[in-house]
Amino acid sequence: MLLKERSILPGFVPAWSYTVLYVSLVLLIPIAALVLKAATLSWPHFWAVVGSPRVVASYRLSLLASLAGAGANAVFGLLIAWVLTRYRFPGRRIVDALIDLPFAMPTAVAGIALTTMFSPVGLLGRALIPLGVKVDFTPLGVGVALTFIGLPFVVRTVQPVLLDLDAEVEEAAASLGASRAQTVLRVILPSILPSWLTGFALAFARALGEYGSVVFISGNLPGKTEISPLIIITKLEQFDYAGAAAVATVMLVFSFLLLLLINLLQWWSARRFEPGARRQPA
Repeated sequence: MLLKERSILPGFVPAWSYTVLYVSLVLLIPIAALVLKAATLSWPHFWAVVGSPRVVASYRLSLLASLAGAGANAVFGLLIAWVLTRYRFPGRRIVDALIDLPFAMPTAVAGIALTTMFSPVGLLGRALIPLGVKVDFTPLGVGVALTFIGLPFVVRTVQPVLLDLDAEVEEAAASLGASRAQTVLRVILPSILPSWLTGFALAFARALGEYGSVVFISGNLPGKTEISPLIIITKLEQFDYAGAAAVATVMLVFSFLLLLLINLLQWWSARRFEPGARRQPA
């Protein structure tokens, strides 16, 4: 008679039960309530709400501005993480602490600060206006705000990986004749790619649902600078709960699809670049 295999770590059943309970209360039940509220609309009414020109324009702006902000953070966040981990310079600790400022700063305060800075009489706005660049009350301002709030996600996900990456690996590549570009593309980039994609996904997801820092600098012009979270808030203020749930459900689908794509890319990169993934020729 075979004995039932026992887990090395006891307490799996209560730990799993608490996990399911917590995830259900915090995540699954609210999402289910959102979808059920949107389902109270008939199909023609649902498509009329989520497909109106004003709402579609808000989808376009939210998605494109979020992608632009996350893309900018993916590039410059990687550079910042590289500088903070590989170089020692005066004020490095201060710069490292400032990276977390968007986490600690209330989003409304960030929005007011950005609007003041980029207004026609602001510090940067009065320098950009003569160049024909207007930031406040434009889609560019939305992108600036979403870039501001998403920067820490990329830096903080890539920075630990760079710290753990042994410099001897780069030295070994150089000793074998690899150029600096080859070392970056074939040694460093494969090591940080999964965390880099994670930072991009987090920055995008954060930007897609952002409201406080955008509502001031965007100007909320219908069809031009109005983001989807503002549409949802407007419908809630009008007591159109089903309409707000319908728009939120569409945004939830967008977020889920992009996160699914990012996870697939992470899975592919892990299989593609993990040690021993490619078999050596006999």
